[in-house]
Amino acid sequence: MKDNKLDSILPVDEEGYYGDFGGAFIPEILHSNVERLKEAFARYADDAEFNAEYERLLADYVGRPTPLYHARRLSEHYGTNIYLKREDLNHTGAHKINNAIASVLLAMRMGKTRIIAETGAGQHGVAVATVCALMGLKCVIYMGATDVARQMPNVERIRMLGAEVHPVESGNKTLKDATNEAIRDWCSNPEDTFYVIGSTVGPHPYPLMVARFQSVISREIRKQVKDLTGRDLPDYVVACIGGGSNAAGAFYHFIDEPSVKLIAAEAAGLGIDSGKTAATMKLGSVGIIHGSKTLVMQTPDGQITEPYSISAGLDYPGVGPLHAYLAESGRSEVIAVTDKEALDAAFRLTRTEGIIPALESAHALAVLDRKQFGKDDIVVVNVSGRGDKDMMTYISRLNQSNI
Repeated sequence: MKDNKLDSILPVDEEGYYGDFGGAFIPEILHSNVERLKEAFARYADDAEFNAEYERLLADYVGRPTPLYHARRLSEHYGTNIYLKREDLNHTGAHKINNAIASVLLAMRMGKTRIIAETGAGQHGVAVATVCALMGLKCVIYMGATDVARQMPNVERIRMLGAEVHPVESGNKTLKDATNEAIRDWCSNPEDTFYVIGSTVGPHPYPLMVARFQSVISREIRKQVKDLTGRDLPDYVVACIGGGSNAAGAFYHFIDEPSVKLIAAEAAGLGIDSGKTAATMKLGSVGIIHGSKTLVMQTPDGQITEPYSISAGLDYPGVGPLHAYLAESGRSEVIAVTDKEALDAAFRLTRTEGIIPALESAHALAVLDRKQFGKDDIVVVNVSGRGDKDMMTYISRLNQSNI
């Protein structure tokens, strides 16, 4: 593996490959844009002024550091020591704001005046629209029509922030299709437009860049575990995965620590054998999606299989190349969580700790029912977002059951 001057932690070479996964498979029209992005990221990733502005906004605007909360009653229920990384307490309600701020700061240094983004659950769209409002930039958000209907509170937040929302009617009308449309827009407007990708997907340098900007999560976890427990490292770090941004941030500073077990919770939907699932790492095969070679849900002849999950942020038919590598190499353990398991976990956290998680985060919390942990283990679960946006789904579950 070649040395990468930008990063010595992630197992990535200078061409953007994590083992066999990664790279940049892009149309010729975007080649110069991607090369300029790589140059700008290389220039500013370790720039003192850039990072000082980023850190100031994380502290004064986002409200970082987010707490690492010892969930006492949940710990008693499972017979272990559970700590929740409270990304739901960030401004805008999720981890997405970490990447949005850094990406827009980078765009401004590149002289870009128009920002576009894709979004599934809407949290990335809200985060990007928020930063664009803060910085006075034009913003366009692409969102699948199915997700627009089921994530309407976030759609209205995006519009209130002054951004345009473009509902996408093609395909399954979800995250994959929103990404397709955002890429088409970028191809049509390569000079003035900066595409803020919300997850660790897409062509190099996006997977590396997003992971780097989200790494503040694991940086804080390491310090907080030490401060709270006296231990240098947790035993487990658990995070949900669609494309993989919150998991990349939570895993980042532990990848080279083999004693820390990394658990990725992906969306099984109605079950991995049901045909209604988004369990990419369990079912996927090597393919190309949105500019990257990774694991993809596809037919034997390479046609993308439409994913399904109750969670709008996890129904993506691919996964970031970093996570494909971690899973294939055995560094991470992948657990596919069903809709029902996620809903049960969400209500358990709510009734036990008074915290309503996003449906995405609920998939990570469901791992607590699937694994047996020791009484002295320190288990960190990344609560990547709050559940306000999913209230209609939760209310529907309440009305259909005796919970």
